[in-house]
Amino acid sequence: MLPSWEPLWPYRAVLAVDARNFSALDSKGMQQVNADILPLLAQSLGASNVSAHWERRMFGQHAGDSYVAGMDPEVLPALVGCFPDALRKALAHRRADAPASMPLQLRVSIHVGPLPNTGLGVPMVHTHRLLDDDALRTLLNRANPEITNTAVIISQRVYEDVFESGCLNGDVLPDQFMRHLVKVKKFQQPAYVHVPGFDWRLADPEIFEPLHATDVATEQLASVPGASPQAASPAPGTVSFSHSGEHGVQAYNHFGAGRGQR
Repeated sequence: MLPSWEPLWPYRAVLAVDARNFSALDSKGMQQVNADILPLLAQSLGASNVSAHWERRMFGQHAGDSYVAGMDPEVLPALVGCFPDALRKALAHRRADAPASMPLQLRVSIHVGPLPNTGLGVPMVHTHRLLDDDALRTLLNRANPEITNTAVIISQRVYEDVFESGCLNGDVLPDQFMRHLVKVKKFQQPAYVHVPGFDWRLADPEIFEPLHATDVATEQLASVPGASPQAASPAPGTVSFSHSGEHGVQAYNHFGAGRGQR
């Protein structure tokens, strides 16, 4: 008797967005954000040259302050390389058109994996875990909302698929993404954080401070000539980042509570 098996569901690129500080708005403000999210996504994805794919999106789900949908995975280079800055520009235009309104800031997560047409599955759960990461919340909480309106996190799989493919992705570079270990509930996986237009090497030292490297990270750092682990430990509530270069992990930073917070 031949063994039985089931075909794997098609791979989907999953895009999720969520509005910061939605609960602080009054009812009219909430209604306006809810009405604006889909047009903002359509405008930004159109500027990223993926309108046709967006029109064929799968399992779109619109909550009051968020939206998630699946797309063909072939658009990942555009989602990673073109979409974040296009969304930043769309949000900036929204602010300029309504200067009296509270600026809208969006968190974005991008993941990929096999999903059925319902969208129910582990990759969808992981997409939302990435979106709930403290790093994105901390970045936007500390930022000037009139300047920094977009913070993006992509899974390690998306990062590797896009940048190791060699496919054109606009003009974004791997170094514009900061590696970060996401810990949300039982979920714990590395991911990459991106703020459009931001150079992580120019981070204010009052915001990013050396983080004590441990375990494997210590061994990686020790392999770099002249490098040594830092003895400082992060303050409670901080978010940890590591910066990768041609010699592996080269810097460790934390973001959030502590000396850099004002």
